[in-house]
Amino acid sequence: MWPRIDGLRTLALGTPGELRARLNALVLSGEKTATAGLTGEYAQENEELEHVGERLALVDDHDALVGVVEITNVEVVRFADVPWDFARAEGEGDRSIEEWRAGHGAYWARQGTPVTDDSEIVCLRFRLVSTEGSVGT
Repeated sequence: MWPRIDGLRTLALGTPGELRARLNALVLSGEKTATAGLTGEYAQENEELEHVGERLALVDDHDALVGVVEITNVEVVRFADVPWDFARAEGEGDRSIEEWRAGHGAYWARQGTPVTDDSEIVCLRFRLVSTEGSVGT
């Protein structure tokens, strides 16, 4: 099970350290309004997919709250079918869907979960609803 803060599931982007700090900064600046995950991660953690309207606690390396996001769309697609508009909404500077696929494929491989074209990807879109400790807004 993923950690909870005031009843909200947490959203820990990337890996701890520089990557998570950069991704959190992109969310807080409004540049990042989407993130991708693997369906297998949900199964391993015995978690259900997020749903539209659900709020998640965005956390830092120490599981401290940095903001709250609200899910606006959830879609499960094959890795090969992730659309460019979704990849662009991740706000990470990829210049093409091919660049996004190469970067995300390499990231998941480094995490010990190589992906194929048929791997199921959870595409989450969200909006930032509050920052730093204001869970209830």
